Amino acid sequence: MTTTAWIAIALLTVGTVAVKAAGPIAFGGRELSPRASAVIARLAPSLLAALVVVDTFGGTDRTLSVDYTAVGVLAAAGALAARLPLAAVVLIAAAVTAGLRAIA
Repeated sequence: MTTTAWIAIALLTVGTVAVKAAGPIAFGGRELSPRASAVIARLAPSLLAALVVVDTFGGTDRTLSVDYTAVGVLAAAGALAARLPLAAVVLIAAAVTAGLRAIA
């Protein structure tokens, strides 16, 4: 890795620690309001969903791209609807995506 990459990693590490430390410093031993707790509880899943959508359907130069990855996500959705275990869902999605890429 280049020096620039290591500098970026170091800065992101310091930023992450600062953000994580800001909460306890700002709130001390006080409890968050129920509304703030609800927002925080919903924040991580919504960000993860947004990252999956952008990674799955985002093409180059901010274009929409539908490829084999989208079919893998669709297969995962079907496996989740069938209430399969999470390990099976991941394996099915990976197998479908890899299989389609192999035959194309």
